[in-house]
Amino acid sequence: MNSKLSNKLATGVFWLIGFVILGILAWFLWRILSVGVPHLSWDFITGQPEDMMAGGGVGPQFFNSFYILFLSLLIAIPLGVGAGIWLSEYAKPNKFTEIVRISTEMLASVPSIVFGLFGMLVFVTTFKLGFSIIGGALTLALLNLPVLVRVTEESLRAVPPSYREASLALGSTKWQTIRKVLVPAALPGLITGVTLTAGRALGESAILIFTAGTTVSRFAPTPDLTASGETLAVHLWYVRSEALIEDAQQVAEGTAALLVIVVLLLNLLIALPSRYLQRKKAGK
Repeated sequence: MNSKLSNKLATGVFWLIGFVILGILAWFLWRILSVGVPHLSWDFITGQPEDMMAGGGVGPQFFNSFYILFLSLLIAIPLGVGAGIWLSEYAKPNKFTEIVRISTEMLASVPSIVFGLFGMLVFVTTFKLGFSIIGGALTLALLNLPVLVRVTEESLRAVPPSYREASLALGSTKWQTIRKVLVPAALPGLITGVTLTAGRALGESAILIFTAGTTVSRFAPTPDLTASGETLAVHLWYVRSEALIEDAQQVAEGTAALLVIVVLLLNLLIALPSRYLQRKKAGK
């Protein structure tokens, strides 16, 4: 086959794949948002849920989603980034290091429901935390930790070796090189990793059903770490499977639309600064 023809054919195929993916995303968003957005209102987003009567809201679930997300990232980011830095810059190539890497990759592929069962056995039962916000946040941090470790290591390894050599040649210590040179250079990749884990955490339900529970506190929204912590994703599952309210369908559609909008906005708020940093770095 002529090389120019094969090049045009490959280009056309890849453009087609791109449009197909874009079309699937557009169809998904239209399907969810077109039926759910009409049910959204300020009272729905901030109101209290109802167990038996129609007209309830998702205010506590909305708060719990971000509260648990914040707590889980507060735990996972320092540990994940620290472990990634150790693997990339300090760990020597030996069997122990390879075991750590393989274990991290294996944990990243474990189904979330397994983490949920582990969290229920350890945090809910053994440590007697019950179905609580802190139990859900700890388990969710365990789910996101392997991804953050791998993303951090790969982002740091992608930094050109000349950056390290130049910094060390100027008299910087290894820690100064990591803190002032490598981490800033790898920041776009790190932000992408945090974006992926944050979006996954917001949409997670299996883990939180087993650890944070399917109810909210009577005083919700509350910062009490020991209170029950039903989130938007868990509420969506509960409404579609167990709820007795008359408007369960409408509540589910509104919750799904709100969850999609929140994930999209969160990704944009994190991704836009990352793109800005990448362009600024490329401009230099």
